[in-house]
Amino acid sequence: MKMYYEKDVDLNILKNKTVAVIGYGSQGMAQSRNMHESGLNVVVGLRKDGASWKKAESDGLKVMTVEEASEIADVIHILIPDEIQGQVYNESIKDHLKEGNTLSFSHGYNIHFGYINPPENVNITMIAPKGPGAMVRKTYEEGFGVPGLVAVERDYTGDATQIALAMGQGSGLTRAGVLKTTFKEETETDLFGEQVVLCGGATELISAGFQTLVEAGYQPEIAYFETCHELKLIVDLIYAKGFAGMWNDVSNTAEYGGLARRKRIVTSETRLEMKKILEEIQTGEFAKEWATENNAGRPMLNRLRAIEADLQIEKVGAKLRKLCGLQK
Repeated sequence: MKMYYEKDVDLNILKNKTVAVIGYGSQGMAQSRNMHESGLNVVVGLRKDGASWKKAESDGLKVMTVEEASEIADVIHILIPDEIQGQVYNESIKDHLKEGNTLSFSHGYNIHFGYINPPENVNITMIAPKGPGAMVRKTYEEGFGVPGLVAVERDYTGDATQIALAMGQGSGLTRAGVLKTTFKEETETDLFGEQVVLCGGATELISAGFQTLVEAGYQPEIAYFETCHELKLIVDLIYAKGFAGMWNDVSNTAEYGGLARRKRIVTSETRLEMKKILEEIQTGEFAKEWATENNAGRPMLNRLRAIEADLQIEKVGAKLRKLCGLQK
């Protein structure tokens, strides 16, 4: 394991370079503002007169089209959604790349699965915050940062790692620490975590627990508090103290019940399914499925979104969050 911190980075490597951040969503906004306020020469590349154009300008950033930003940039940092990166790269970035440029990402998806194929005479790097854009910005403003990952797929100029790390320092990541990885490892583990634990697994577990209690006759509001609301409290404990620290802070009853019964929930069959999902990611099967879904106009995703929005737990949760002042 290799970790990089502030002392390992020289921000001056970007002193006379222009960093073009393509996109101004959650990550684009956070990273571009942080790097700009760290003294880097940052421009933002957006669709002409798009929704984010005025927002980026009002945040004090220089804004231009993706083509214009790519033409003047030494580093092109692509922070638009995975599913449109290939098209935007081919239409608006590729022809503006020059020898020695750095093509940078915060997720290895399009490079690893071959949807973007840069020329041989440019660097390909990744600097990836391990946290949402809002947290990247918030912790930076507080004088700290979120941890990050750094990877180099191609080091044409010989200093690609230092360029990526300098961007990480500009975003505040080296304050917390940046872990060295590869495009393959970051992409495959990120997709697995999203699908099996963080997004897919967690929401299905919450929903199943909620429905079990409701079907047994308990109040939906009580079921929501017990299966969803309190989850954040437990996750915060694990985040700060690890499993052992969490167990220490809950009751002995909770600790015994959780430890004694958790394998009845995540069974050997569940673990086999996790391995199947990982294999689908590793072989590129999921990436092909997602590309097909996007090309068809996302019919399945739209259906799944509609189903999710209609869940009882969503309606109960919205009501309770409003009543408790957690959501306006």
